[in-house]
Amino acid sequence: MTKLIFRGTGDSMGVPRVYCDCEVCSEARSADGGINRRLRSLVQIEETGSGTTLIDCGPDWGKQMEAASLRTVDQILLTHAHFDHIGGLVEWADACRWLGKSGQAFAPAEVIAEINERFPWLQRQIHFTANDEPMELGSWRISCWRVNHGKNGYSYAYRFDHLSKAYSWVYCSDAIGLTEDQQKPLYGLDLLVLGTSFYKENFAYETRSVYDVTEAMDLIKLWKPRQVYFTHMSHDIDLRRDYGLPSHLRFAEAGLEIGLEPI
Repeated sequence: MTKLIFRGTGDSMGVPRVYCDCEVCSEARSADGGINRRLRSLVQIEETGSGTTLIDCGPDWGKQMEAASLRTVDQILLTHAHFDHIGGLVEWADACRWLGKSGQAFAPAEVIAEINERFPWLQRQIHFTANDEPMELGSWRISCWRVNHGKNGYSYAYRFDHLSKAYSWVYCSDAIGLTEDQQKPLYGLDLLVLGTSFYKENFAYETRSVYDVTEAMDLIKLWKPRQVYFTHMSHDIDLRRDYGLPSHLRFAEAGLEIGLEPI
């Protein structure tokens, strides 16, 4: 069986925000609270055949590795080259150097090009492989496709299809304004992990970069996934509050484990 484990569920700034004393940030930093404490978005995939895989490697990577009691990973999939998704690559490369190994990272070619332009020395310790074409890893066929990321440009979503059984799931952390073609891989999933920074975001649409929960719920009615977990959450989302979500929708929390069990 494959396990999906949430190690970070926060947006680009995480929760608490250093500058903020709102109720959510105050609870997140309190000694006796912290249900709303959110490191930058990252998930861990555990499978006997492929070992430990991470999706993204943000600046909280070291803390997330410690929380998971991990000293190394087998490979990392990258969604895009924004700092909250690649900021931990420098630390990972240094860990690989001390371990005397080469890190294995997979990303679309244009994402790799952006990373290499910014951090050319990473190639000494991390081997980057383009995955614009579908790849196989363990029991899964993995494909990715470019999605709109609003004012922040683009990101990639990852779809996992089991090689021998009927089970498909998608990780799409940073998206808004998806075209019809970009939505096609999202229909009829067993599991969808979707980024939603706010419950209802009132800023001008053209200034935004991620769907809010209300927009996501409308789209989910069309896509009809069996199960949905929201991630990439800002300090607008309070996990102590009952939002009245349908039973197959919920907010992810750090440490939450999901068994990906094909029929």
